[in-house]
Amino acid sequence: MFFIDQLILLTAILILFGILSSKLSARLGLPVLVLFLLTGMLAGESGIGGISFDNPVAAHALGTLALVMILFDGGLQTPMASIKLVWKPASVLATLGVLVTAAITGLAAAYILDLPLLQGLLLGAIVGSTDAAAVFSLLRNAGIHINRRLKSTLEIESASNDPMAIFLTVGLLEILVNDMEFGVDLLQLFVMQMGIGAVIGLAVGWISVQVINRIHLVAAGLYPVMVAACGLLAFGIAANLGGSGFLAIFIAGVIVGNSRFVFQRSTFLFHDGMAWLSQITMFVVLGLLVNPLSLLEVWQEGLMIALVLVFVARPAVVAPVLKAFGFNGREIALVSWVGLRGSVPIILAIFPLIFGLPEAPIIFNVVFFVVLISATVQGSTLPWAARKLGLTEKPPAQPAATLEITALGDVGAEIVEYTLGENPRAAGRLLSRMALPDGTVVAMITRASDVIPPRGSTRLYSGDHLFVVLRPDVRPFVDCVFSEALEVSRGDLPPGKLRLKGSTRIDDVLGSYGIYLGREGDLTLDQLIKKELADSEPSVGTEVMIEDIRLQVSDMLGHRISTVSLIG
Repeated sequence: MFFIDQLILLTAILILFGILSSKLSARLGLPVLVLFLLTGMLAGESGIGGISFDNPVAAHALGTLALVMILFDGGLQTPMASIKLVWKPASVLATLGVLVTAAITGLAAAYILDLPLLQGLLLGAIVGSTDAAAVFSLLRNAGIHINRRLKSTLEIESASNDPMAIFLTVGLLEILVNDMEFGVDLLQLFVMQMGIGAVIGLAVGWISVQVINRIHLVAAGLYPVMVAACGLLAFGIAANLGGSGFLAIFIAGVIVGNSRFVFQRSTFLFHDGMAWLSQITMFVVLGLLVNPLSLLEVWQEGLMIALVLVFVARPAVVAPVLKAFGFNGREIALVSWVGLRGSVPIILAIFPLIFGLPEAPIIFNVVFFVVLISATVQGSTLPWAARKLGLTEKPPAQPAATLEITALGDVGAEIVEYTLGENPRAAGRLLSRMALPDGTVVAMITRASDVIPPRGSTRLYSGDHLFVVLRPDVRPFVDCVFSEALEVSRGDLPPGKLRLKGSTRIDDVLGSYGIYLGREGDLTLDQLIKKELADSEPSVGTEVMIEDIRLQVSDMLGHRISTVSLIG
């Protein structure tokens, strides 16, 4: 048997074990990263697996590649609307916040471990960034929902603070090992890292979308691979020019993910799977690298540093920043607590080992211990903290299940399957009364083994499968119509203009979207606008205000209003 045969078998077993361990995440209340790390530790030389792995260079290479794919997927999944909503507080936390957190933690580490000041600051820089994937996978598994502004702040901060932590770590290592000047040289390194990374990320992201939409590949499966290659290209160009490849690939992901391109949904699914595979591989390998017995030697020091990080450094940064941007005390408390450390600190802790720093082993073990404590304690108590602070909200309006069948390329439409759950709001209602956005077509309905022709008189029931042809921009509104939630409120609606047929009744608008337009529910939008105008004749562009909703005539067919836009 060849060595590669054994390696493939071992890899498959570890990955499968990692996937199965993720099923325990919700039951145990632990982030999946903790379980993946424990999988690696159990498989290691000191565990039941007995696998010997002591190669920091290989672990760094695998970890970097995995982190690149995770950051790219994070960029693809980050809506531009979320960035616009909270970019100011999130960017301050991701830059100045990381710097102050590293300084406070580093000073404490230097004192507790009796290290030179710069090496203590190095440890602080290594644990300076937070992990968004761990936080929100746990929130989803626990069924916790928080408001959009708070959620976006945590996501954008966590997704964008890695480059700053990496810069601080590399900069301090250059000072310690290569005698780089602390002042001008470090500032120059910062400008190069962030500037080149941002420019390359924007450029490669924009060019990638243009190329993907213009090239015609022979196989649809090549499009997700091409998108991945474009992300790796952004990282490679930026890194080889002296910039931050991690910042570049994240920005490229944001640009690509917020653009319309062919086979978009299948591309997102591909990269989501790649990100999960990267997480499992990275954490298992990092778990193999550590000796559990060595953690016992530093548990007291590691615990003290973790306490400083969680209860001193993180709140000292979060409180003044979020207070300045109008967050209340309860929100500040939750963000202070949601400082979960994850993959980046452990990968950065390998850097001192590669550079041959004498204190590298103790730094690595302490960082590993801090990550375990942070992820375990903060992760397991996060749902409890959100409930105690009164920040949980009812689940957003989402369909019970959706499955994209295909993307229609240049047509600019998608065919999406909606499965009505046990108690959907649509159950028992006629298809003609669903107030679907203009241009949305129900192509087919299946019920058990029967195919039901979609007519206006067709009544919907739990378990029905609806195949809907829609434009991507109206999908959030269609999601709301087929939501599992029995009640709908205005707060569930996505931002944007909702175009409805003029024949849509007021009651149906209320039932589908929670928009109240008056008590005369039998009136259509056409009749409502004409009633409000009294003796005036409507024309395209005519607007009336009903409650706090602006109704705009978008299209007319003769004297009949055919399409109305609702603007909140």
